[in-house]
Amino acid sequence: MSEENVKNIVLEIIADVAPDEELDGLNPAESLRDQLDLDSMDFLDIVMELRKRHKVEVPSEDYPQLATLNSCVAYLTPKFA
Repeated sequence: MSEENVKNIVLEIIADVAPDEELDGLNPAESLRDQLDLDSMDFLDIVMELRKRHKVEVPSEDYPQLATLNSCVAYLTPKFA
């Protein structure tokens, strides 16, 4: 799966978890939690949706690798291969 496809998957999940957030102006290099009004439960919901929808497991020790959109794509792309 391409990096663009993984990015779209992540954005789709974020849009479902936080429907009131504007994703168009998102800086892919900045912290998602800083840019969006995501709390720890929202973040866990994103991780759970990855597992539920796409069978992608993210161990808790890897959560910091999901801090930005760029780091999400870099971390998740090999898991979708």
